[in-house]
Amino acid sequence: MLSGPATHLMLYGGSRSGKTLLHVRNTVMRALKAPRSRHLIARFRLNHVKNAVVMDTFPKVMRDCFPGVSADIAKQDLFWRSPNESEIWFAGLDDKERTEKVLGSEYATIFLNECSQIPWSSRQLVVTRLAQRAQQVIEGRPPALLKPRMYYDCNPPSKAHWTYRVFRQKLDPETRAPLPRPADFQEFQMNPCDNLQNLSAEYPNTLAGLSARMRRRFEFGEYAEATPNALFDEALIDRWRVMDGELPQLLRIVVAVDPSGSGDTDNEDNDEIGIIVVALGTDGNAYMLEDCSVKAGPATWGKIACDAYARHNADCIVAEVNFGGDMVRATIQTANPRAPFRKVVASRGKIARAEPFSSLYEQGKVRHVGMLAPLEDELCAMSTTGYTAGGSPNRADAAIWGLAELFPAIVAGPKLERPKRERASVGGLSWAG
Repeated sequence: MLSGPATHLMLYGGSRSGKTLLHVRNTVMRALKAPRSRHLIARFRLNHVKNAVVMDTFPKVMRDCFPGVSADIAKQDLFWRSPNESEIWFAGLDDKERTEKVLGSEYATIFLNECSQIPWSSRQLVVTRLAQRAQQVIEGRPPALLKPRMYYDCNPPSKAHWTYRVFRQKLDPETRAPLPRPADFQEFQMNPCDNLQNLSAEYPNTLAGLSARMRRRFEFGEYAEATPNALFDEALIDRWRVMDGELPQLLRIVVAVDPSGSGDTDNEDNDEIGIIVVALGTDGNAYMLEDCSVKAGPATWGKIACDAYARHNADCIVAEVNFGGDMVRATIQTANPRAPFRKVVASRGKIARAEPFSSLYEQGKVRHVGMLAPLEDELCAMSTTGYTAGGSPNRADAAIWGLAELFPAIVAGPKLERPKRERASVGGLSWAG
């Protein structure tokens, strides 16, 4: 497929299946075939392309596939120059200034890595630079033009994502009109089971331990059904996920608790107690730091919440108190009498409470640090028509309580306008009546 007539070529499937390595290998091969050609490898975030490609996949490809060819990358400008003066540039599409600089050139190859994080509008901008006319020179063959190629890969998100619309349905994601040249868009599925010889023996067991939603995506490489009217989109969570550990200074940290009313014994059939640590950074964004949720009674979850408070040097613990306000406060203060406690009361339903915060996720104002799969499962099952999964979204509820504490203006009621008082006047003097 990758050497066929199509221009746009998608490799999709589970995690660690070799998709990125194969696309990087082919991009380097094209650079070596065409002197003075230019090629681009991009992800949505600059830090991600540095960590995942520049520092990991690219050196591995050069070592294993092109021994003897220098893999040195110009660190400041982030490009590699081959012996035949071709160049491969590395970019993050979230860096406006750098993106404008990089897209000032034309390219013979463009590789969009992990497309689940990349907006359709960014793809549309980048594709306009697939325009360099390059000539490949291969010993023993006559010179020929290098066919422009645009590579894509992803761990498939939901069927609402543009990758599914374009490569599976052959539709324009915006207009839903059929693509004018559908044969120009080809896809191929690659999963971890196809790459076991290059994986640790424990990795398949790691994938098998994920939730059903995460296994469908990262083990079986399948697109998930789109939740109608979903409040939270896994593609948006992916787009703003922090995987490199680089966080801004944190101004405020809270441990948010959503109790379920479980007792210390016989709680097997009860819901989990949602315990989420969330922080506000100096950049104005919220960061989901840790999910400590547990199915246990007050003695256990109170200690877990207070341990998280101490571990993260948090400012306070906030908890929903509809299930016995005094009990919740007593549980926290028994575990740690010095932990500041703030109670919150659920005056609206779960969906109504969550809805104002979905726009923060869309804007990238809420970012998950690492993979928080159970929490994300619950968030992605919340829609304007209700919670579509079984049980109760206690983790998601706790996350919303934490965000409400960090962004109080979002949940504050409207200010009531005071009624104007009538004024009376006598002899040129006036007073309020």
